[in-house]
Amino acid sequence: MTQERTPTMKLPVILAACLLAASTVSFAQAPQGDAAKAPRKARFDCSQAKDPKACEERRAQLKAAHDKAVKACEAKKGGEHTACMRKELCAQSKDPAACEARAKEIQAARDKVREACKDKKGDDYSACVREQRAARKKQ
Repeated sequence: MTQERTPTMKLPVILAACLLAASTVSFAQAPQGDAAKAPRKARFDCSQAKDPKACEERRAQLKAAHDKAVKACEAKKGGEHTACMRKELCAQSKDPAACEARAKEIQAARDKVREACKDKKGDDYSACVREQRAARKKQ
């Protein structure tokens, strides 16, 4: 004797599958509210500097220049945005030509590291990047 499956027997299975799918999607949401907008901690504490007031002024100038560049480049996306930001930030520097050259040099070094470590993932990738940077500093 075999039992036939009735449509009511399939209902719990279908319901469980739907609940699982819905819960997976709801947990995959990005955090909202204050956690998403938390301010970043500064890389360097100006209170530790030789001249804290000058440090704060320099930081304020850099932030203003960055905000101006962001506003000028907000319509661009991807590589075009990156190039626009570099151009805008370097245009505001003391020596724009030297700034552009240094930025391109840094980008080339970054691309070289990414190429060397492209096949690695996770901790192996992080270790590879550290090794590449250390090797470059020794040169």
